[in-house]
Amino acid sequence: MQRRDFIKYCAASAAAAGSLQVAADARAQAYGRARLVGADGAPLRARAIPAKTNLIFHYPYASTPCFLLNLGRPARAAARLKTVDHQAYEWRGGVGAGRSIVAYSAICAHKLSYPTRDISFISFRTEKSARNKFADVIHCCSEHSQYDPAEGGRVLAGPAPQPLAAILLEHDPASDELTAVGTLGGEMFNEFFAKYEFRLALDNGGTPRRAVAGSTMVTPLTDYCKQQVKC
Repeated sequence: MQRRDFIKYCAASAAAAGSLQVAADARAQAYGRARLVGADGAPLRARAIPAKTNLIFHYPYASTPCFLLNLGRPARAAARLKTVDHQAYEWRGGVGAGRSIVAYSAICAHKLSYPTRDISFISFRTEKSARNKFADVIHCCSEHSQYDPAEGGRVLAGPAPQPLAAILLEHDPASDELTAVGTLGGEMFNEFFAKYEFRLALDNGGTPRRAVAGSTMVTPLTDYCKQQVKC
């Protein structure tokens, strides 16, 4: 998403809402620009992102994890979604040459499960299972909420009351670099901090609400987390 497109995105969302008062957390929210980089600090190229692999980065705060995914196919061009309080918004699809790169908050919209350094109950799953009748979904094993990353994080099954918040990415076709620029949908950051602030402070040097800016490192979930719960 180019910066001018981000501005158009916000304007288009407001126009589409008409007289509807769209909640602040349902609109595109601009945060500090953060280039996605690898462990070596070099910019991550969209074409180098492996398909159907869980990758983690933190944005827009130092303690708020996000999934970066290459779906291996174009994401839906647009999806109309609603937050838990029925505020409408539109997700505009993936980025990159194949429109297959997407990003979402990795905080489950049900009970706020999230990937920690020790364990993760939530991740992208390519396979079906006894508790998951869908393939290629983000599945939270805490209560079996399942989200479709190809349709804006739409809820497919389970108790989650709204889609995962999307992370808006800007893709530079010339350099093939990716930059996180904002969020879209029902943010749950306040609830997340309220529930986990003590632990988040311990894990983040006492500053869990520090804004991410400049760059943010992308890490495979297998390297970031000691154990992934399967279900």
